Amino acid sequence: MNVGIICYASVGGSGVVATELGKSLATRGHSVHVISTEMPFRMGEFQAGLSFHQVLTPTYPLFREPQYLLSLANKVVQVAREFRLDVIHAHYAVPHATAALLAKQVLSSTLSSAPKLVATLHGTDITLVGNDPSYSEIVAYSIEQSDVVTAVSDSLKEDTRKELRVTRPIQVIPNFLDPGVHRRQHLPELRRRYADDDTRLVIHVSNFRPVKRIDLVMETFDRIRREVPAKLLLVGDGPELGTAYRLGRQMGISHLVEALGAQEEVLPLLSIADVFLLPSSMESFGLAALEAMACEVPVVASRVGGLPEVVEDGVTGFLHDPEDVAAMAATSVELLRDPARRCAAGKAARQRVIERFSADKVVPLYEACYQAATR
Repeated sequence: MNVGIICYASVGGSGVVATELGKSLATRGHSVHVISTEMPFRMGEFQAGLSFHQVLTPTYPLFREPQYLLSLANKVVQVAREFRLDVIHAHYAVPHATAALLAKQVLSSTLSSAPKLVATLHGTDITLVGNDPSYSEIVAYSIEQSDVVTAVSDSLKEDTRKELRVTRPIQVIPNFLDPGVHRRQHLPELRRRYADDDTRLVIHVSNFRPVKRIDLVMETFDRIRREVPAKLLLVGDGPELGTAYRLGRQMGISHLVEALGAQEEVLPLLSIADVFLLPSSMESFGLAALEAMACEVPVVASRVGGLPEVVEDGVTGFLHDPEDVAAMAATSVELLRDPARRCAAGKAARQRVIERFSADKVVPLYEACYQAATR
């Protein structure tokens, strides 16, 4: 099957999943065309069956802002016509599903059989951008007019129905990864770079947006380090990283915090960590938590959004009410003090990934969507 995938190239869950899906589909014999503003960082080396098409958005004095929606739709038309796409798979509702819908309408006027549109909803495209009155009508229309719609969690599916009053069927297909690639590595030298044998490592990986609640990350760690020798690894970059720096100085813990910036490859860092901390105010799925679980790192997180569908509370980690810093710190300390329990939770976490969120289990669900759309 010829599949076009539209995604964001930046570091983030939707772009990561879309790229990994494209790679998996190509491995399974499909012809996949990734359409984005730049090469997605997870595409890596050349792979047969997988190609990239760049969207260039020119600027003109007449336009106050670059017209990305129009240039994207135009590129989708070009790629679909040239490579006879069967399916356009838009990751993120706005503007990608909207651009794909416009492209489909253009193609319908020139082709006997236009490609079908599959839209995958990832999170803030619904809970933040999608329900903004400035966009909500267009987002809802784009979803309703898609041939197949999927969401990465039951929580996001219900949010879409509630916030946008969408009535069409939405299939839940979770995010996924390849457990053969995402696995704990033995890296004692890297671990010694950040901690001695008596010091535990707590890690947080995110895009450092306000929804990630970096203030709670710092407050929770401050409580943890008072109970057990520990250091905090902050992986990622974004507007709230400065908050981490400021709070570290105020709390007097800057010497215990390592800010490593944005990293394309996080598996080595997850492999040396003992606990993954994610006190977000909202997570429609929690791909970073899934990556930690694949590396046998127990997750301590907020009980919000799709996280309860990923983390099995009390088995693969702990979930707490948002802002319950005391509880998050207490369960983190419990795991850090008890190597046997931490190991058991890590093993259970990886097993859950293999059983429910592996590429072998999830990619065929997308293939079934394509087949249903093109019947």
